[in-house]
Amino acid sequence: MSYRNLDIYKMAFELFPQVHKASFLLPKYELYELGSQLRRSSDSVITNIVEGYGRSVYKNEYYRFLVFSHASNDETINHLEKIIILYPEFSTQFEVLKQRYDLLGGKINNYKKWVKEYWNESKS
Repeated sequence: MSYRNLDIYKMAFELFPQVHKASFLLPKYELYELGSQLRRSSDSVITNIVEGYGRSVYKNEYYRFLVFSHASNDETINHLEKIIILYPEFSTQFEVLKQRYDLLGGKINNYKKWVKEYWNESKS
């Protein structure tokens, strides 16, 4: 199996380019502030899933990176919420992304619980 088979990876990877593209709707002065933070946190959701899977032979390491991924997901949601408040003209588009990240956060949380309980430490 590969990390590419994980639903959380697939969903995070699908959302990343959508967030990346939407971040460029922000005013120019926000592109390197809030826009950059949004792009980095969105990327971090995926990256931590991948890096954790690479260490999945060690259950605790894998779980730790899933925690990082979940935290980055929460950070992404927070950035989206700030954008929705600050830029109501884009709120519809960013609200859809926020809802998708809310769903992803639940999936990551459920997967973390599964890994904690059932992950075979000798699994590679």
